[in-house]
Amino acid sequence: MPRARRTMSDQAGFWVVAAAFTTVTAYATVPTPLYPLYQAADDFPVTVVTFIFTAFAVGVVFSLFLIGHISDWAGRRRMSVLALLVSALAAIVFIAWNSVPGLIVARFVDGVSVGIISAAATAHLAELRARARPAEQPVVAASVAGAANLGGLALGPLIGGVFAEYAPDPLELPHVVFLVLFIAAALLLRQVPETVDTSASHPAYRPQRLAFPRTSRAAFAAASTGAAASFALFALFTSLAPTFLHDTFHVSDHLVEGATVFAVFGAAAVAQVLLVRVAQRTQLVIAIVCFAVGLASIAAGALIPTLALFIAGGVVAGAAAGIMFRSAIAVAGSLAAPDRRGETLALLFLIAYGGLVAPVLLVGLSLSSWSEATVLLVFSAVVLVVTLGAGVAMRRSSLPATPRSEDRVR
Repeated sequence: MPRARRTMSDQAGFWVVAAAFTTVTAYATVPTPLYPLYQAADDFPVTVVTFIFTAFAVGVVFSLFLIGHISDWAGRRRMSVLALLVSALAAIVFIAWNSVPGLIVARFVDGVSVGIISAAATAHLAELRARARPAEQPVVAASVAGAANLGGLALGPLIGGVFAEYAPDPLELPHVVFLVLFIAAALLLRQVPETVDTSASHPAYRPQRLAFPRTSRAAFAAASTGAAASFALFALFTSLAPTFLHDTFHVSDHLVEGATVFAVFGAAAVAQVLLVRVAQRTQLVIAIVCFAVGLASIAAGALIPTLALFIAGGVVAGAAAGIMFRSAIAVAGSLAAPDRRGETLALLFLIAYGGLVAPVLLVGLSLSSWSEATVLLVFSAVVLVVTLGAGVAMRRSSLPATPRSEDRVR
């Protein structure tokens, strides 16, 4: 048994970890409605916004691959505290260095924090809940972890929009507030019981191993493609939605910008909760239909243009992305042998986060040559084709009950 410092109960610690997790993920999307303000202050084009956002995605991938897995022996609590302190560092960079280079550095650092806490806090929540309520199904802890992740990402733009629209110094005050929250959360988190025996011997450090199923590559490719396409939709709204709303629909209210992104992520979180007991094949059908309707509405709303249609399309497509991403995790998990499941899911997450980088960069670069409506139309068409293909392939795949072996990707 781990030698845990028990200054609070496992049940209380469970909710402290969930709150800390939510705070970190919320801060990851707080800058979304602030980007137009940074653009106006530093006079840079929309293409630069995509590079700033990409720095965040690169930070997440870097962290997941090199740092996220070491909580298995370094300790869940220790790594979550580290993530909060890294988020605090990002806030300090935002405050002290808000030119383009500073924004890129701050977003990279913030991405590192999200990668660290996503692995550590998810495992910590499952272990604390299992100790507090041994008879309870693991789905409860998994649902809370999912709500902290997607729910935080949904709340961030709304919080940023409130600061941008109503608060003084919107490019500094939100970062100051979150800096205080991070420090307070780190101090409180130190009182949470540890669930890993950090005194035990552990293997030498190595980067996260990645693995894919040797006999089920087509099914895994479909799952990872669907996950990447879902993240591409989230990335579009997280990075460029305020620009589209301002230029295409002439929206000048930053709260509306934040609320739009909140609605997309919120729809993803709600859809996951509502369909938790629905069969996976049925969920994939719902995701395919919602992607078709949502992406068509996004494109039509940009062409007409009609703001309500654009937002409604984002909400429907966001729900589809949430369903598709959870289905992709389920498919990848079922393909993996038990002793390689973590490595297989790590590969899935890295591919999914690739969907945060390449599509948004291409969209940003395309905006210098084509109109926003044209770019959105092409983006919607590409994502629709990809998600339709991935969803149909995932639904039709005959998944082996006991995968035989896997190759490792080093």
